[in-house]
Amino acid sequence: MNALSSFIRFENLQELKRVCHWGPVIALTVIAVCSTMAILDSILWYWPLDTTGGSVNFIILINWTVLILYNYFNAMFVGPGYIPLGWKPESPKDCMCLQYCRVCQGFKAPRSHHCRKCNRCVMKMDHHCPWINNCCGHQNHAYFTSFLILAPLGCIHAAVIFIMTMYTQLYDRISFGWSSVKIDMSAVKRDQRPIIPFGVCAFATSLFALGLALGTTIAVGMLFFIQMKVILRNRTSIEVWIEEKAKDRIQYYQTEEEFIFPYDLGSKWENFKQVFTWSGIPEGDGIEWPVREKCDQYTLTIEQLKQKADKRVRSVQYRVIEDYSGACCPLNKGVKTFFTTPCTEEPRIRLRKGEMIFATRGLKRWMYGDKALNDEQVKAGVRVRGWFPRRCVEKCLYDTVNDLPVNEEKKDR
Repeated sequence: MNALSSFIRFENLQELKRVCHWGPVIALTVIAVCSTMAILDSILWYWPLDTTGGSVNFIILINWTVLILYNYFNAMFVGPGYIPLGWKPESPKDCMCLQYCRVCQGFKAPRSHHCRKCNRCVMKMDHHCPWINNCCGHQNHAYFTSFLILAPLGCIHAAVIFIMTMYTQLYDRISFGWSSVKIDMSAVKRDQRPIIPFGVCAFATSLFALGLALGTTIAVGMLFFIQMKVILRNRTSIEVWIEEKAKDRIQYYQTEEEFIFPYDLGSKWENFKQVFTWSGIPEGDGIEWPVREKCDQYTLTIEQLKQKADKRVRSVQYRVIEDYSGACCPLNKGVKTFFTTPCTEEPRIRLRKGEMIFATRGLKRWMYGDKALNDEQVKAGVRVRGWFPRRCVEKCLYDTVNDLPVNEEKKDR
């Protein structure tokens, strides 16, 4: 019993920590402001509850709030589903087709990826969302997408309430002259029904809530269309990137192989049903997936292994010539470097002069790569990778991994 109670307390503490993060705090604040102001504006100044339309409008507003919060908290607390620690396939031969995760001490199941934020291998990982402070994956993908459509719809309804409230309350207070427009915000309204007069504070708060509602509608609405696009193709955001890299790899080496994405079932409706079900529980166990003809469970994982090997071949070795603290926006690396920092949650890595690093991709003034580590760190599963300013490194004349000139041989592979 003591162990059980300790586990329950630990779980409650983890849930509390998940909410106490800048993402959920901002998201819940926006929901609270828009919902509260929409209800107050409606029943006090626009559409009171003593009318049938006002009562229906009030019920709809409450329903929007309940549905939005229900899907939001489910997306946050149900979670994406995690691959069991130390997992491996039933057949030892299948291990050759899978990547091994040193952190989780097990193999990565098909469609799973290791999340640095959650520190676990996530089932059918789409991305780590800071707004729910959790990953979007197999088990909570439907809740997350439902939240993305319900939030804009609720905000559109709230925005209409805000606009109509400000319009009806200000209509009788505007006097038009030949050369000026005068708005008297302190004038007493002819209709004496409202208990609280619509003053400057109410107007400013409604205007602020209107801005939040419109901004949320645009931003979250765009995320919804992006999610629906990948869902109808039975992909994740990560798998879209893997597919693009597969085409690039085939084109780069000019091979005759053809990569077929294995999880697209050929019908948008069938793909849709892989995420959305009447029971709310997605199909599958998060490890095995239905695949199309000419493909098997490991078609995508084999492609990932090829890309990983290709990444090592294409990586270029650099030597650190200038210390870097790992700051997101370093002030001492130049104004252009400061303002062109990568807009991503991917980490920055601290550099010390003389260290070696293998760069795999980069921008004009930033690069991304893995720091060269000693054998003990590699065996322990340590991996240090992230972004760093390009000015802090210089290209080595020879790649010590392949003992080839980096400017000549590598580009011919």
